[in-house]
Amino acid sequence: MPFGAQLAQGGGVDFALWAPAADRAELAFYPGVAGKPVFHPAEVDREGWWTAHVPEATAGSLYHWRIDGEWLVPDPASRQNPAGVEQPSAVVDPLQFEWDAGWRGRPWRDVVLYEMHVGAFTEEGTFEAAAQRLKELADLGITAIELMPLADFPGRFGWGYDGVLPFAPHSAYGTPDELKHFIQDAHRLGLMVFVDVVYNHFGPSGNYLSKYAPQFFSASHSSPWGAAINFDGEGSRIVRDFFIHNALYWVNEYRVDGLRLDAVHAIVDGASPHLLEELSTKVREATPGRHVHLVLENEHNTYSHLATAPKPGSFDAQWNDDFHHALHVALTGETAGYYHDYGAQPFDQLGRSLAHGMLYEGSERLPGGARKDVRATPPQPLTTLVNCAHNHDQVGNRAFGERLSQLVAPEAAMLPTLLALLTPATPMLFFGEEFGATEPFLYFADWEGDLRKAVQEGRLREFGAMADPKEGRVLPDACSLATFEASRPDAARRRTPEGKAWLALVKRALEARRTHIVPRQSQLLHDRHTWQRVGATGLAVQWRYDDGRVLSMDLNLGAEPLDAPARSSGQNDALDVFRHNWPVDAGHRWPAWAARWTLGAGGAT
Repeated sequence: MPFGAQLAQGGGVDFALWAPAADRAELAFYPGVAGKPVFHPAEVDREGWWTAHVPEATAGSLYHWRIDGEWLVPDPASRQNPAGVEQPSAVVDPLQFEWDAGWRGRPWRDVVLYEMHVGAFTEEGTFEAAAQRLKELADLGITAIELMPLADFPGRFGWGYDGVLPFAPHSAYGTPDELKHFIQDAHRLGLMVFVDVVYNHFGPSGNYLSKYAPQFFSASHSSPWGAAINFDGEGSRIVRDFFIHNALYWVNEYRVDGLRLDAVHAIVDGASPHLLEELSTKVREATPGRHVHLVLENEHNTYSHLATAPKPGSFDAQWNDDFHHALHVALTGETAGYYHDYGAQPFDQLGRSLAHGMLYEGSERLPGGARKDVRATPPQPLTTLVNCAHNHDQVGNRAFGERLSQLVAPEAAMLPTLLALLTPATPMLFFGEEFGATEPFLYFADWEGDLRKAVQEGRLREFGAMADPKEGRVLPDACSLATFEASRPDAARRRTPEGKAWLALVKRALEARRTHIVPRQSQLLHDRHTWQRVGATGLAVQWRYDDGRVLSMDLNLGAEPLDAPARSSGQNDALDVFRHNWPVDAGHRWPAWAARWTLGAGGAT
């Protein structure tokens, strides 16, 4: 890796910093734990690379860069900042950890994602504590842990999407070796590990690149979160390499099994190849013989980056917000913000999403949340989409952080989770969902000073009308430790009758998926799936395979039973895959808040 600190073969450490705007750069080396730094002058080349060799430095040594005799800044490619992003970086030996041999990952068809916030997952909020609970997830049928962003950020707590040191795991979670132990423990249980990475912006506090490498930021593009990254302007080659090397760092140095790239619609790149294509190609080339998966979040709803089999330049899957939004509106009736486009016919939208995938391909969102233009997409491979009923965005971007299971009738609470788990799309659970957590997941960020005030005022402007102190609805303070702690699911619920019922249901659903859906993923006929409305609140969906078999789902998302037409003889003889609130002797009457899945011969309901 050309960035950061590297242990030199003959001893000492080689340091490198790209600082084209600096007139002078020095390596500030701290010879003692609390000692004053010793400054080593650095040499510069024509491209603005400053390099220094410190013979007495070794793994664990602390250092800063001093820019123009004034600014002490952390290494932007620091592998560790033990005391936080404002404090010195630490040299890390990337080869000291002893990895097990033999792990090659698992194929995409096996993926059942579990989105986890390390800080809120356990009381301790550390990699070490989270590792102690991996077995319970593996036993449940989870196959992949997706960690919310790990890049170090200011403060004690935060979602992680405002990271400023992309190569350094957040110091409050633990050390690099503790993260590697977490990953190795997961692999020993057959669990893959994905990391959520943010390549569209840097956080607003703790980043100093603009002082010595303004070429990191675009002169012509912007992002919703501040300065956009420069991927296509002057100096962009080194900027592109910085982020590509970050992806390679996670998949090779930490041996993670996948990356989820956040909000790629905010990555503006007019160069060819596009950054996403180049990054994918480099990752594929660097991981031969391994199952390494690449996933996108892309509000533009385009399939152009996706492929059903890994190849250079391609991505394995993309989050399918359309499924979540249609399901949410069908169950709650909410139509504000980005739910606007799903309000007219939510059951039709849900049926189409279940059968065909994304609904609005290539359509940008306006600032209010609605789509710029609404156009239906042709059927696409469902296996390239990630469906979920809950995730950090859809729960945490609400004023009070309610989970969908808390917004619907108790009899309906489990249905959204089952709909995410039992379709040909790739499923994802949000941490706590497996035992029916009732705690909210709120927006939290440990900002200080003017930034703290700006966030508090912004939240009040956006959500203040929803608060009602007389009714006990007080808008949570996003910068309060109490808000962070309130977002931690209570693991003790796993031992309650309600929690045990949720766990049993999820385990049974994942067993059904593993037995009846996963083995048939390669046989799906992507343009042959169908769906029908049944009464006011019912849906029938058929997913078809190349051997003539059909996976059928009958669903009633209503509080009243439905009278449904008789099934075809092939469906009557079908194998029972899964039932929820649906007695075997229900006949043609569909029970309230119920669903059933069968696998049989062709035909339509």
